[in-house]
Amino acid sequence: MRGHQKILSFLVVVVVVVVAVVLVVVVVVIVVVVVVVVVIVVLVVVVVVVVVLVVVVVVVVVVVVVVVVVVVVVFFIHNYYYLHY
Repeated sequence: MRGHQKILSFLVVVVVVVVAVVLVVVVVVIVVVVVVVVVIVVLVVVVVVVVVLVVVVVVVVVVVVVVVVVVVVVFFIHNYYYLHY
């Protein structure tokens, strides 16, 4: 009987160790997946912010150039008419 009890207790220890290792592996996999998802989300947010900033800068530059061109053209037209008439 003592042999059977030793085998049973050994099997219980093996099962507990296997379950503990499986749980640790599952937790590590979940943590890795969460970290990867967070990193991907952060990268997407950074890319979106950079794209928005580039678009805003381009729009501002285009508006400034258009305003400067309009002001210069109006100035020259005004001077031309003022000097010739």
